[in-house]
Amino acid sequence: MAVSVLLVDDEPLVRAGLRAILDAQPDIEVVGEAGDGAAVIPLLRQLRPDVVAMDVRMPLMDGIEATRVVLRTVPDPPKILVVTTFENDEYVYEALRAGADGFLIKRARPTEIVNAVRLVAEGESLLFPAAVRQLAAAYGTGKARAALERAALTERESAVLRLMARGLSNAEIAAKLVVGVQTVKTHVSSVLAKLGARDRTQAVIAAYESGFVAPG
Repeated sequence: MAVSVLLVDDEPLVRAGLRAILDAQPDIEVVGEAGDGAAVIPLLRQLRPDVVAMDVRMPLMDGIEATRVVLRTVPDPPKILVVTTFENDEYVYEALRAGADGFLIKRARPTEIVNAVRLVAEGESLLFPAAVRQLAAAYGTGKARAALERAALTERESAVLRLMARGLSNAEIAAKLVVGVQTVKTHVSSVLAKLGARDRTQAVIAAYESGFVAPG
């Protein structure tokens, strides 16, 4: 089955470019477009896309607030891929903290755009480059450190979280630790549960904000 994508950006040319790139792939289908975050909810209910590629800055409702609304109101919400001009934009980080699953630079090459959609749809690895790691570390707090300590991760769960923070997929983590992929999935689920994280992105943000993992 093709990965269905909803494009949300206030620039028609950006939407047209993304549509042309994504629709050229046999396993991806753009099912709709919107010019602002305020229009997302009705389209989600109508189209049920797997991924929303959403601009972080829009005039009526930006990508941060739209992400919060989607996750608060939509049952079984889609993956959210934030689209931005600058990778070190604090808006991007706030969108990730709000629950977005990854982000994409507008000037990215077509192959990178396609790969980003596939990665986010699969949900087994992260789009979390160095610039965002630095922002996450800068937001570190004693509260984040205390929360990670309370989680009481086992040695193996800690190792899995460190590898998740490096962006490795379940298969790559399994190869590093010399265990089965299903074992890794079990550890990932346990890490998310102990941290109270919705997904891998939220768990990795917690890892950087707490200082458990250092950027670089």
